[in-house]
Amino acid sequence: MTQKKAARSIVGIAGIVAAATLISKVFGLVRQLVIAAAFGLGPAADAFNYAYTIPGFLLILLGGINGPFYSAIVSVLSKQDDEDAAPLVETITTIVGVILVVVAIILVIFAPNIIDLFAPGLRVPEKEIVRAIAIQQLRIMSPMAVLAGLIGIGFGVLNAANQFWLPSISPLFSSVSVVLGIGILFLQVGNKISTTEYVVQGGIVLAISTVIGAALQWIVQVIAQVKTGVSKLRLRFDFHHPGVRDVMRIMLPATFSSGMLQINLYTDLFFASLIPITGVAAGLANASLLVQTPLGIISNVILVPLLPLFSRLTDPSDWQELKLRIRQGLLLSAFTMLPLGGLMVSLSVTIVKVVYERGAFGGTDSNLVSSLLVANGIGMFVYLGRDVLVRVFYALGDGQTPFRISMVNIGLNIVLDYTLIQFFGAPGLVLATVGVNCSSIFMLLFILNRKLNGLPLVQWGLPIFGLAAGSIVAGGASFATLQLCQHFLGTNGLAIMLLQLIISSLVGLCVFGAITTAMKLPEVNVFVAGIRRRLIK
Repeated sequence: MTQKKAARSIVGIAGIVAAATLISKVFGLVRQLVIAAAFGLGPAADAFNYAYTIPGFLLILLGGINGPFYSAIVSVLSKQDDEDAAPLVETITTIVGVILVVVAIILVIFAPNIIDLFAPGLRVPEKEIVRAIAIQQLRIMSPMAVLAGLIGIGFGVLNAANQFWLPSISPLFSSVSVVLGIGILFLQVGNKISTTEYVVQGGIVLAISTVIGAALQWIVQVIAQVKTGVSKLRLRFDFHHPGVRDVMRIMLPATFSSGMLQINLYTDLFFASLIPITGVAAGLANASLLVQTPLGIISNVILVPLLPLFSRLTDPSDWQELKLRIRQGLLLSAFTMLPLGGLMVSLSVTIVKVVYERGAFGGTDSNLVSSLLVANGIGMFVYLGRDVLVRVFYALGDGQTPFRISMVNIGLNIVLDYTLIQFFGAPGLVLATVGVNCSSIFMLLFILNRKLNGLPLVQWGLPIFGLAAGSIVAGGASFATLQLCQHFLGTNGLAIMLLQLIISSLVGLCVFGAITTAMKLPEVNVFVAGIRRRLIK
């Protein structure tokens, strides 16, 4: 979509996205803290993570700011004239909306079958209450199937219209809704939430407040779209619009490709339900949130401004510049994710205790979540690096390659899940996902190397390995600092643990910063200088 005002710089966009996403992610963390304090890893929270599998999958897949709907809309609208935008957006919205209404109806009718399919381990007597709550929650959250698609389209439309603030901050409506819902529940029932009756009621409140939050997120997007004149809230069946074919050509294979990646999550939950303890699914969600909060902020900072750049550099004459942008995305992913992963691994127990251990969330819960956090921390870079490479294929109009790779990795994930839980228990589920993401990166790079007539993979790999080594050293420094602090200050009290966590993290980051400075990476130096200028302003 042609813009009359000058395009913002990558750093300017990154600053807007970072600020808005930070606010949204902080609210998301608060939401999870409230859920953990209210329910721990008990039946209501555990059931919610099984029931949220499909609605959450659709919200991430279709409604995510880096999802295929968003990617397809941005890729096509960035090349459209302004007068063609509204008919295209309204037609795509109509098509997607009709399809997803059917999906929502299917979720309501077949909720018991779906829960049994994804979590067969819940059909044992000791987990029957978890199954019953999960079925009820899935039926309540079925409208999110429709909302997810509309939200994803809205993200793409607003970003293509050079609006980045609202799409990045709008997810906070869901978090606020859940927090308010649980707050109202506690005002009504107080400490009775531990009884079976109120555990069931708590599960219902979680589901209803989640749907309300998604609806609010979509409504504010509609208002913004109408104000920009990009589209209005109306049905349109202009199926012959040339842009519709372009969007579908990217959107359909990209959706299936990303969906195949989410099947790995289903596989994880399938095996999680078979582990003979309650709370594994909730534990996976709690550990994942600690990683996804910084990862989500940083991924938006890196991917949102890079995707339009990738889309404008698809002509063979621009491939040299495209390769430089790919290197930039990978190095910035390594620069941000590797040290954070090192901190997650070395400080996992203290992080979980500081963040979660209060209310219904006890020491046993902390032990499980901290072990899962270690496994998540190991895979932070490959998660984001894979997303960078997938966006390159989307920009090139090739959604088929990531889809085929995802299909291959489904089988790999099943094998790794089954094998690794034998040795590592619940953390083996996360390690399997890390293995799948590593496999994806290698295959994507191999094919991209051929598609773009060669990539300087060795030149890219050396600084990434250097950053990885620096992260290991930084993690070791953080762990040693934590041990020293605990020796002199003890381990009792939230304030003491928080102070130890801050000191240990700062030491690790300073060590990593010194190593990175010595490496003199131009992409990192430019990025840091740009962020510093934004902060000074």
